[in-house]
Amino acid sequence: MSNLPLSKRRNTPLVLGVWLAAALALGGCIPEDSGSQGPASTTGATTAPLITGNPGLVAGVPIPDGQIDAAVAKLPDLVKSIMASTNIPGLSVAVVHEGKTVAAAGYGVRKVGEDAAVDADTVFQLASLSKSVGSTVVASEVAKGAVAWNTPLQANLPGFTLSDPWIGSHVTIADMYTHRSGLGDHVGDDLEEVGFDQSQILSRLQYAPLDGFRTIDHYTNFGLTAAAESVAAAAKTDWATLSERDIYAPLGMASTSSRFADFMARPNRASGHVLVDGAYQARYQRQPDAQSPAGGVSSSANDMAKWMSMVLDGGSFNGQPVVDPAALSPALTSQFVSSPATSPDARASYTGYGFNVSNQPTGRTMLSHSGAFALGAGTTFAMLPSEKLGIVVLTNAAPLGAAETVAASFMDLVQYGEPRFDWFALYKPGFAAMAAPFGSLVGQTAPTAPAPALPDAELVGSYANSYFGTAEVTVRDGGLAVVLGPAGVVYPLTHWDGNTFSTPLASENAEPGSISKVEFTAGADGRASSLVFEYFDKGGLGTFTR
Repeated sequence: MSNLPLSKRRNTPLVLGVWLAAALALGGCIPEDSGSQGPASTTGATTAPLITGNPGLVAGVPIPDGQIDAAVAKLPDLVKSIMASTNIPGLSVAVVHEGKTVAAAGYGVRKVGEDAAVDADTVFQLASLSKSVGSTVVASEVAKGAVAWNTPLQANLPGFTLSDPWIGSHVTIADMYTHRSGLGDHVGDDLEEVGFDQSQILSRLQYAPLDGFRTIDHYTNFGLTAAAESVAAAAKTDWATLSERDIYAPLGMASTSSRFADFMARPNRASGHVLVDGAYQARYQRQPDAQSPAGGVSSSANDMAKWMSMVLDGGSFNGQPVVDPAALSPALTSQFVSSPATSPDARASYTGYGFNVSNQPTGRTMLSHSGAFALGAGTTFAMLPSEKLGIVVLTNAAPLGAAETVAASFMDLVQYGEPRFDWFALYKPGFAAMAAPFGSLVGQTAPTAPAPALPDAELVGSYANSYFGTAEVTVRDGGLAVVLGPAGVVYPLTHWDGNTFSTPLASENAEPGSISKVEFTAGADGRASSLVFEYFDKGGLGTFTR
């Protein structure tokens, strides 16, 4: 899913504008429609008249007539090139311009080993593109007056709170959709991994530490999910039904759903793939219902083209209003600095509500978001509102930058007429870092003469943790194991040294080859009094006490 060490792999918003950050906005420097003209040149030559109107809406680099059409014509070659260099099984892409779908196509296969081809109607899991789609659902409810962007979650989820009760009572929908609630990076994803359902996870967020309320951007799937669920509660329905009612049905997105069961029922759907010994296999299936507003949407390139057209037309589709532009606009505009500039000559990156917002070197604003399931999905979209232009790229392989490379290269062709960067060379190392195995023991050699551990009988027992619940240390198949969560996930232990053990990890949040330490501490009575599970110890949440 979205993480950088592995905790940033699952639904990470790999912002398309990371390297193409923001240009300086000059709006407001000159009165609108001032009609002012430049002075005559002292050499006798006349100068071009100054531009009238709002300079904040003027791009610095013009797009010549025909350049967008030329970029669209080159798109198939971009796709074929990235598929050849990565061997990903399947990809679907669509481009919209001025309210029309000007390109939509599929490439490759839905599932390795089968002949069914990907087309523009093949349904993919969107992963974190769900956040942007869901933001438009929220905007629809804002327009109806059911909620406001600054409505506290507790107004409609009275049982929701956080570890600081004041923050718990004040955190708003907007805070969660900009990831500025203070909740830690990807908090709650670990609870989902061991089998907690959505309501249990949202309840347990109250035990998670907070850091930087409204000052720091920590990407959090379940914080955003809590906000969306508060909107659904205000609308007196469930999130999937609300999404269909407000967005999917009005846009005619017949292949789109926020329910996993609907995705699995589609005959034309893409299977997720992961690399195994250098070859792609359809080995896993991500079930994201617990975080549906953050990562549970499934859709096709053709359906997403309709959604992009609506966003780019200020909430209208085919001339019909779908979302009021006043309610939608905050989602699409800079609300929070997600990546501050690192020097005076650099550009910052921003977030709206569920959208990444960046200012391009050309002087245009770009909206974007990426999605990733490590179990086999890599997706992205990018939109230039000034041109009413958007591209969506959906792939059925674990993320490695392929979708982002197609979108970024296409946007280069649109804005400059040629590629400006080797985008895959830029994206590949970042995605490779996200796929690195987790754990301080990775690459380490176990001691040849380890110190003995406490006897098994002194380690076996129940260990409590307010966030994760009870961890059972038990004997299984002749060895120790930790059993955790409602799913009863078993982590077999291998002695490492002293009271330190290791356990292999293989899940969406931990790449194959990951290894976690499990360290026991002996109490005064000679029995283990606590254990620290390294993999779950982010934010200090991994200590379990007997």
